[in-house]
Amino acid sequence: MSTGRAHHLTWRHRVIAFLVFAMFTAAIARLYVVQIVDHEKFVKEAAVTRQGAVNIPAPRGAVLDATGYPLATSIDTWDVYIDRVQWGLQPVVARDAAGKLAEFFGLDPDGLFRLGLEARGSDLLVQRQMDYERGLALRAADLYGVRLEPSQVRVYPEGDIAGQVLGYVGRDGKGLWGVEADFDHYLRGKEGILSTERDALGRPIAFSARSERSAVGGGEVQLTIDRFIQAIAERALDDALAKYHARSGQIIVLEPHTGAVLAMASRPSVRLGRVNLDDPNLAEMVRDRPITDLYEPGSVMKILTTSMAIDSGLVTPESTYLDAGSVEVSGYRIMNWDFSANGTTTVRTYLQKSLNTGSVWLSQKLGPEKFYGYVRSFGLGEAPHVGLSGEAEGSFRSPDDPNWYPVDLATNSYGQGLATTPLAMLTAVSSIANNGMLMRPYLISKIITKDNVRTFEPVQVRQVVSPKTAETMMGLLHDVVDGVQFHGAQVKGYDVAGKTGTTLVSIPTGYDLDSTIASFAGFIPARNPKVSVLIKIDQPTGGLNLGGQVAAPIFAGVASEIMKYYAIAPTSPNNLVLAP
Repeated sequence: MSTGRAHHLTWRHRVIAFLVFAMFTAAIARLYVVQIVDHEKFVKEAAVTRQGAVNIPAPRGAVLDATGYPLATSIDTWDVYIDRVQWGLQPVVARDAAGKLAEFFGLDPDGLFRLGLEARGSDLLVQRQMDYERGLALRAADLYGVRLEPSQVRVYPEGDIAGQVLGYVGRDGKGLWGVEADFDHYLRGKEGILSTERDALGRPIAFSARSERSAVGGGEVQLTIDRFIQAIAERALDDALAKYHARSGQIIVLEPHTGAVLAMASRPSVRLGRVNLDDPNLAEMVRDRPITDLYEPGSVMKILTTSMAIDSGLVTPESTYLDAGSVEVSGYRIMNWDFSANGTTTVRTYLQKSLNTGSVWLSQKLGPEKFYGYVRSFGLGEAPHVGLSGEAEGSFRSPDDPNWYPVDLATNSYGQGLATTPLAMLTAVSSIANNGMLMRPYLISKIITKDNVRTFEPVQVRQVVSPKTAETMMGLLHDVVDGVQFHGAQVKGYDVAGKTGTTLVSIPTGYDLDSTIASFAGFIPARNPKVSVLIKIDQPTGGLNLGGQVAAPIFAGVASEIMKYYAIAPTSPNNLVLAP
């Protein structure tokens, strides 16, 4: 019996010994693989495990105004995090850190401590984009498990001006609209990377090897916008919308000889310092209406129609027609805006009184082929290509369209049934102030990068009318404003040229007889224009709704301030007439 037990024990010992030997052999084999066969592989994996990388944000380039002053720029800030892993390892030390951190931010220490332990993820964001100096103070406190990472915030030294033009930068650092979006690849720069060795808990190891790829700052984009003129336009627009209870409005200021956009204001607008990306009305507020929205220009179109007829040699300023107060075209009766009948009327007088019958007469003398040829030459059928995305093209019917009728020629001549953007319209009429040469409007002056400065120069598009025609038209437009005793666009001490426009608001069933668009396009000084200005007020209410009543006085105020800003001496000291 004892012999059997001994035999049984010997067998068990053999099994155990075999298992121990097998395990030892496997361990030796594994060690051989790790140390000899896959040595390089595991060295690399270990190195990767020990390495931790932190992105270094690249300074975003500034957007500058025409004088080089920043309209949008970035400043250094800090993002503050709690390392939940560290707090979980040493909760006693972490509670002390939570108390000091809570005191720094004015928070409940117990609540912050619990949140730091219970929140999901390895890091808890306490504050994004903390003030840089305040962040340095927190960093100096060296609180356990509290980490500060460099970040940036976009700021606007001139406040909210040109909000639709400038655009906005999202939380991911990408531009969302305007210049910030369209020129994002120039402004963003390239992030840097800081790599350090970390321990098993992911904490940086002091005095360990570090490698760094420096961040490369973004380029700067300089605009043609002058912040002072932009501010003048925006103040005037705010005052006008409040005074006339209008739905919206735009003011554009161009340099007619170059096409440079000096101001492009639009309301409603966005407040760059308080953007709510979840606001359902955000798309409406950020829409850059001067380049995206089409409208019927009304009697401002008579500037172009009259220019066409004079340039074609069909009329002179003293040519006459018989104004019976209305004219019938293809069964449609077209009336003067004030229902007046003026008898024998010169081109000069028709333009002063803005008679629809006069523009119909001129369009019939021109004929559709010439008229629409000039319309295209003035650029009304295309986008102006100012340098921003979202530009709309003009819209009108012409004889090659099966839906075109002869009455379209008549109504198009005074700016109805023909749609364009405010910028395209001002660009077209500005050619009259530039000896008949159409310029391409441009908003971007320079793109400045580390290695290059790209400068955008004025671009001549085409000679639309002759210099002689342009000179004649400037004289006629000067008579429109300063050739009468009172005109809302008159500016004390300066010669002004321009034309009002009033059109009914287009709706799917025709026109809203109770809603108008009041506009004025003008130049100052008339004899050598420094600026051309378009005022457009949408749906003014309260009894005043005509271009002469609403838009012309706004022009006078804006033009007067611009003359003071440029310190341009009065061009007509005897012209002391002010709008009543």
